[in-house]
Amino acid sequence: AAKTAFQKLVNSQGQFLVPVVFVTNAGNCLRQKKADQLSHLLEVPISQDQVMMSHSPLRMFKRYHEKCVLVSGQGPLLEIAQDLGFCQPITIETLREKHPLLDVVDHDRRPNVPVSEYFWFKILSVVLFGEPVRWETNLQLIIDVLLTSGYPGNPYHRENYPHIPVLACNMDLMWVAEAQSPRFGHGTFMVCLENIYKKITGRDLKYEALMGKPSKLTYQYAEYLIRAQAAERQWKQPIQTLYAVGDNLMTDIYGNSWENELASAAAAHCRSVLVCTGVYNPHTEVPLDTRESVTETVFHGHRDFRFDPGLVEPDHIVPDVDAAVDLVFQLENFAP
Repeated sequence: AAKTAFQKLVNSQGQFLVPVVFVTNAGNCLRQKKADQLSHLLEVPISQDQVMMSHSPLRMFKRYHEKCVLVSGQGPLLEIAQDLGFCQPITIETLREKHPLLDVVDHDRRPNVPVSEYFWFKILSVVLFGEPVRWETNLQLIIDVLLTSGYPGNPYHRENYPHIPVLACNMDLMWVAEAQSPRFGHGTFMVCLENIYKKITGRDLKYEALMGKPSKLTYQYAEYLIRAQAAERQWKQPIQTLYAVGDNLMTDIYGNSWENELASAAAAHCRSVLVCTGVYNPHTEVPLDTRESVTETVFHGHRDFRFDPGLVEPDHIVPDVDAAVDLVFQLENFAP
C-alpha cells in the first residue's frame, strides 16, 4: 500500500507533486540514512531535507551545544550529536569506562582488578536520543549523573534539585515491528527512569524539553520544513491545509491536534488521518480519565502531556496510507 501511495505522489521524473515531510520518532541514525532507507523501501527518491528525526529540533537548542552532554540511546550517537551541533558529547559507554565501579548489575562486567576512580570533567546536561540496549547500565549511570549534579563518581546529594537539564526525544510508549503485539519504545524507558528517580528522591524528574511526536515543537518544525519546500517550488499561494497521516493515536493524531496553538503556522487547518496498519487498534477505546488502568483502555501518552479525549479523535480513519492519499486527493479535488 505504501509503494502504491507514493507512486501517486510523484511525477514521471520521481519529483514530489506536493510538499511531503516524513516525521519519525526514530533517533538512532542520521537524517541521510533514514532518507536512504525510505527511498529504498518506497522506491521514490527522498532527500534528507524531507526527513525529520525525533532529535531534529535539538539543532535549535544552541545554549547546550558548547557544554559537555551525556547522550543515551543506540546507533552512531557521537556522530548524531555532533551533526546536531553538540561539541562535547559523551556516551554512556565512555562514562562507564571512566567509572567501571558504577555498573555492577551484570556480574560478568564488573572489574576484576582494583580500579582508581577518576573523572576529569563535569556533565552539564543529559540528552536521551532513544531506547538504549543495556537498560540497567543507562538507568544507573543517568541516575548517578542527576543525583551528583554531573559528577557521577561522587556520593549522592539529593538536595541538588532541580537536577541538571534533561532533554528527551521520542516518547513512544510502544511501537509496532514484526511481532504480533507492540514492542517497548523509548517512552517505556523514560517511565522507568522517571519512577526510579521519584522512588529514590521523592521528587519528579523534570525535562527541559520533550521532542518527537506528539510535542508541539516537533509539529512546528515539521510545518517549517513543509513551508520551505513550498518556497523552493515558488508557490505563491500559502498552504491552507496540512494532512498528518499516522498509525498512533497518542503521537501522530494527538500531536496534529496542536493546530490551535501553532501561532506562527501558515496553514489554516491541520487534518489528521489515522491508518489501521500499526499501533492503532480499532477495537479498543481511549479512557476519559487517565487514572483508569483497565485492560487496554489506558493513556499511553507521556506523563507531562495533558489528556483531552478530543485531541485523540482523528478527522479521518482509513485502512492504510494508500487510502489516505486517495482521501486527500478527493478532499482537495486534486488530480495528479
